[in-house]
Amino acid sequence: MKEDRQKSLRKAALNYHLNPKPGKLEVRATKPLDNGRDLALAYSPGVAEACLEIKADPVTARDYTARGNLVAVVSNGSAVLGLGNIGGLASKPVMEGKAVLFKKFANIDCFDIELNESDPEKLADIVCAMEPTFGAINLEDIKAPDCFIVEKLCRERMNIPVFHDDQHGTAIVVGAAATNALRVSGKKFEDIKIVSTGGGAAGIACLNMLLKLGVKRENVWLCDIEGLVYQGRETDMTSQKEEFAQASDLRTLDQIIDGADMFLGLSGPGVLKPEMVGKMNAKPIIFALANPTPEIMPDEVRKVAPDAIIATGRSDYPNQVNNVLCFPFIFRGALDVGATEINDAMKIGCVEGIAALARATTSAEAAAAYRGEQMSFGPDYLIPKPFDPRLMGVVATAVAKAAMESGVASRPLDDIQAYKKQLDGSVFKSALIMRPVFEAAATKPRRIVFTEGESERVLRAANAMLEDTTDTPILIGRPEVIERRVKRAGLSIRPGKEFELVDPNNDPRYRDYWTTYHQIMARRGVTPDLAKAIMRTNTTAIGAVMVHREEADSLICGTFGQYLWHLNYITQVLGTDELHPVGALSLMILPDGPLFVADTHVHPEPSPEQIAETVIAAARHVRRFSVTPKVALCSHSQFGNLDCDTGRRMRGALDILDARPRDFDYEGEMHADAALDEALRDRIFPDARFEGPANVLVFANTDAASGVRNILKMKAGGLEVGPILMGMGNRAHIVTPSITARGLLNMSAIAGTPVAEYG
Repeated sequence: MKEDRQKSLRKAALNYHLNPKPGKLEVRATKPLDNGRDLALAYSPGVAEACLEIKADPVTARDYTARGNLVAVVSNGSAVLGLGNIGGLASKPVMEGKAVLFKKFANIDCFDIELNESDPEKLADIVCAMEPTFGAINLEDIKAPDCFIVEKLCRERMNIPVFHDDQHGTAIVVGAAATNALRVSGKKFEDIKIVSTGGGAAGIACLNMLLKLGVKRENVWLCDIEGLVYQGRETDMTSQKEEFAQASDLRTLDQIIDGADMFLGLSGPGVLKPEMVGKMNAKPIIFALANPTPEIMPDEVRKVAPDAIIATGRSDYPNQVNNVLCFPFIFRGALDVGATEINDAMKIGCVEGIAALARATTSAEAAAAYRGEQMSFGPDYLIPKPFDPRLMGVVATAVAKAAMESGVASRPLDDIQAYKKQLDGSVFKSALIMRPVFEAAATKPRRIVFTEGESERVLRAANAMLEDTTDTPILIGRPEVIERRVKRAGLSIRPGKEFELVDPNNDPRYRDYWTTYHQIMARRGVTPDLAKAIMRTNTTAIGAVMVHREEADSLICGTFGQYLWHLNYITQVLGTDELHPVGALSLMILPDGPLFVADTHVHPEPSPEQIAETVIAAARHVRRFSVTPKVALCSHSQFGNLDCDTGRRMRGALDILDARPRDFDYEGEMHADAALDEALRDRIFPDARFEGPANVLVFANTDAASGVRNILKMKAGGLEVGPILMGMGNRAHIVTPSITARGLLNMSAIAGTPVAEYG
């Protein structure tokens, strides 16, 4: 069975690298090259102007080339994973993979450079000669002690960051994990005894990092294949090992492990035996990081020391020490401030950022990527997961701040918090455009009731609201279910303390709620018994009654169920002569900017009056995002060329809009491509009322609007904010079942805007 799995994995891995095109990287242009003028600007003669600017001022290379965001991953293939010295060519898949991680996690462009050079000094010469091309150098998979020589020479001669990730990346993540392991165990760096196996590059770097964090050198005991590194030993010694040599007559791991608080393994499988663990102090910290088979398996540790705190290098056990938690983000921060090196202060900033993030509430995105895993701070969650999107903002900001404070930043930032917001905006696609909405919501705290309060997405959104906003969440749901799910999700919020809880099965206001609902609906066929049943079972109706009774300012529902079903109860309870559903507006965040789409849900076949009302409301809501609306009325007909139903209704809406002065641009009726392509629109209708592409598309039926919305999500990578229910005075919003926890947080900000501003 094991052999079959290995064969299957091998086949899958080879197929991954082969298809749909060989390798994992390609180069893409960032500028247009569509005509002769573009060619003249990109190359001769226009390119000479950029060359002359750089010659006059080398710093401008960052402005006119990709150098400022370009890293080289350099290797000679002498120590690749567990494969050993396989040479530069065979190491290329690993280096390509490293480049992909740079791009994926930190949006850093990267070239992999594989070199046939085994002499460390000559290798350093080659790397140094590449300084004009790159903004930073990542050394990778170079054997010890050569890696020490190469890095030292490059750091001395180059004026850009040079970072050997196998050493320092591992050390940083080990430092973060150790910081939190000691917090869990109640111990301190200065008090612990550490026993380490493996005197290679990563092992030495980890020990040096632990010294920087407070461990005393005399409390570090290093073993390698020859046993204890002791003073006077001559076999297999290096200057790096010599720094940790002990004055002792002990010689074996079994002898020196007695009374140790922490074992750090970067050696090989099976090195640490269960009986050795038994000799360690209470709550031993076991970092068995050899891959793929660690120095000791976690289940063997548990048999001897159930209270042990364990980390490995494997993804199938808790606390995987993975360099991807570090290297993309330390380079991001270094590049963004023009750091001339990556120094100890920056590394420690990285350690502290990673460690602090693990102690914070787990992000919804990370929870979704690692569904089913327990991710609350403790023995089994010492460091964050690689797919936690907050790593970019937290770690890169800590690194940039440390670079500035330590004096190695050639381009210091004016506002470190603005920089963090910018980084968060690059990861959370909605962050930038949602900023004015969150700022408006912060002007007046509001109470937002979530009618599906038992959903984990809602719980995470409520947690984020309490951490990031001034609004107060109210959750409808069964207390025991919510408490269980809050605990399972590792959230810090507690019902009845940080947020109000409404239990449909046992709330003291139940009589008030059903009588209120009955008073509203008595002449619409709802009997007292039916009102009682609805107020026990229908959380949307309960939430609407709470808003009606002014016990909440707005409600959010729709994480399950059909949109119009929810809308029916909202309209019943909250609808008035002034407030009625106008339409549903979805903001689609696309790579080239925002695009608003309406009406996606409310009126299946809207009348001209309803379309005009939707256009007016959409223009008003678009301004909430600091976007100037340009509305296109979209139809199968184009500027009167078809006598069809949608064309007639759109032209009727246009007549209504034209009857009064408007403070926004609109045009129609037209095809969606004409709305988005000014050149095409000019050929068809040269006198259009607005220039450039439309940013609001209003369709003649919900089939078209909803279809466009879903296509943009699934095929164009669009991120939806919404749907925003227009016309209800911001008192209710109905989301869709595909919404994420972050989407709910965004909707809470939209719902949190004071009612007087937006309908």
